[in-house]
Amino acid sequence: MTEFTVTNTRLREALWEGLVTRTGKGTLPPELTVTHLGRQIDDVALKTGESDGEWVLHVPIPPEVIADGVQTILIADARSDETLFRIALIVGEPLDEDLRAEIDLLRAELDMLKRAFRKHCVETA
Repeated sequence: MTEFTVTNTRLREALWEGLVTRTGKGTLPPELTVTHLGRQIDDVALKTGESDGEWVLHVPIPPEVIADGVQTILIADARSDETLFRIALIVGEPLDEDLRAEIDLLRAELDMLKRAFRKHCVETA
């Protein structure tokens, strides 16, 4: 189990920033891997934070990561291989269409349940 947590701070000008905090009693600084689709992201920076047991993590978002749909960047503890945080980038019209289709399906299912419930109430009354 990892001894660190990662908290989102901000995303600005294609640079994601987060705070890494020690949750365990270890003394080693974090060793992190940052990947997209299994490929390592370069130029990741980890700097000492304001308090003991805190570090500021900077992850540059590469241009090739920005694409339609959902793209996920994983931040993991290199020692335990446990995922600490997921940066999700959601872009494009296909996503809007998917959400609309899901909402339409949910509405249809809700209407079907309402009809079945009303029929059940009539039959048992």
